[in-house]
Formats: sequence, structure tokens, C-alpha cells
Amino acid sequence: MKVLVTGGTGFVGSHLIDVLLERGDTVTALVRSPAKAKGLEPRGVRLVVGDLHDLPALETATASQDVVYHVAGLVTARNPAEFDRANSEGSGNLVRATAARGSPRFVLVSSMAAAGPSAPGRPHTGQEPSQPVTHYGRSKLAGEEAVRHSSLPWTILRPPMVYGPRDKEVLKVFKLARWGVAPVFGSGAQELSAITGEDLARALVAAAVTDLAVGRTYYPCHPEIFTSRAFAQAIGQAVGRRVATPGVPEWLARGLLSLTGAAARLANQATILTADKANEFFQPAWTGDPAALTRDTGWQARHDLSTGVALTAAWYRDAGWL
Repeated sequence: MKVLVTGGTGFVGSHLIDVLLERGDTVTALVRSPAKAKGLEPRGVRLVVGDLHDLPALETATASQDVVYHVAGLVTARNPAEFDRANSEGSGNLVRATAARGSPRFVLVSSMAAAGPSAPGRPHTGQEPSQPVTHYGRSKLAGEEAVRHSSLPWTILRPPMVYGPRDKEVLKVFKLARWGVAPVFGSGAQELSAITGEDLARALVAAAVTDLAVGRTYYPCHPEIFTSRAFAQAIGQAVGRRVATPGVPEWLARGLLSLTGAAARLANQATILTADKANEFFQPAWTGDPAALTRDTGWQARHDLSTGVALTAAWYRDAGWL
């Protein structure tokens, strides 16, 4: 198959390209930075330099594709307008360019943030109304709407927390755990679902090649549900440390996040540590049910929490990140 990947130099996109090349697909990557993508071309990936607002580049990249995997997105921004420009307007541009070239399958990597938090003991299934609680979540939901209202045969995946080899966000928790401490928000009882980058990549391909997945929204994750405290403890076990998991009260966390957000704005920098993000950190649950995706495509996550964090810790060590 001929496929286009946006976000191919990122964490999830790099795993997706690995799986696509393993399958023997002909891969094109839309990239903003040729320097970051220099390792892709020798592997047979065709590069189109541009971004989601470069209409000529989008026309070139989407031509004659069988599948478009839209992985690119902004997870940190200096203001809500930047989130909207990347995750909503950018997605709309790609949808229109793709639709102008025919009717290839369109697979969007969204986020559970677009749905909003789940209730404890009641993972999202895809049937619930969307109630995002952050600017990021609202921008991802707007990007979904651009896809849903198109003429394309689409599938949307809303992953929860994604971690694994090459990820730099959860790496911060691994580094803290090596010192024997990993603070958690609130009581540490927040319920979570998760998925490794490799498992998510395989879920994207499964959705793209299965007709039953057209017009559906799924939650790709391992069915295991765990608490934020259990997540920190599992990471401690993976790095060979028994970790303390002190709870950070909401009033303190919100105050600190307001300060870090203000400092980032003064420096004209983007950070994930903002007061708005606290609206996600202190929800009781962020869980999804992968049953519908498994039923329709046969896909199943290969890594539960213990095997996933062990694999991640080993990769971090080998890469010199830990």
C-alpha cells in the first residue's frame, strides 16, 4: 500500500513508520525538518518538506495515497490559538487536501483528552458525549470534527497515555524514580489506561486495513486499568528502586502550575505544565475500553503495564537516557 504519515519524526509516528516498513508499504512522510528526518530517507521513506499549512506540500504528499495517517499534533502551546492552529486548522487543511485527491482511508490519531475524563470504573467506549476539560482537548475535538464532516472513509483513535521506547515525557518519571521518589497528583487513586507506542502503531494499521473500522471512533489501549500511584510504583520496580509516591494536593499543584505557565509565557515558550493542564491532572479517571477495536479489527495490545515499563526502562538504559 502507498501511505502518507504526518508526524513521522515524532514518538508515535516513528513507531508507525517502523510497522509500515515492516509490512512492505510504500511510505511518504510530511516533515517540517529535513534534519530530523535524515534517518528516514535511507530506509526508503519518501520525504515531502512542509507542514499542515503548506498547501502545495499537502497536495504533493497526499497524491495517489491509499491511506493517510494523521499523527502530527501539538501537545504544548504558548496559547489556545496555537493549539487551534495546529490541531484544528491543520487537520482541516490535510482533510481537504486528501479529499481533493480521491477517497483514501484517513486515520486520525486524536487523544482521550478530546473526550474528556471517564468516570471511575466506567471506561470510555466511544459512545459517550465529548466533554474536554482543556484547550488541548478542545482543539483535538475540533480536529476530529473536521474529519467526521469530510467525505473520506475515516477512523479516529483516541489513545490515553502513550509511553514506551523513544518517549521523552514519561522519561521524566523514570528519572525521578531512580532517585526513589515519584510524586503523584492528589491521592494517587486516579484510574488510568495506557498503551505503548508500538502497540498504538499496530492499532493504527489494523484500523486502516479493516472495513468495519470506517466511521468509528476507538480507544486503543491495554484493557488493564491501574492507578497513578501504581504506575509510579511499576516504574520504580523497572528501574530497581522502591519509590515513595507523595501526593501533591490540588491547591498546591494548581498554584505551582500557574507559576510555571506564567514563567513560560514571559519567556515566550510552550510548556505542558500550565494551570489549564491541571484540569486533566485532577480528574478521577482517564480510562478507555479497547473491546470495540479488538472486535472490529482483531487488534490487541501486546504490552501490559509491567512488561511495557520494563521494555521502556531497558530501552532508556541502552540509549543512555537513564
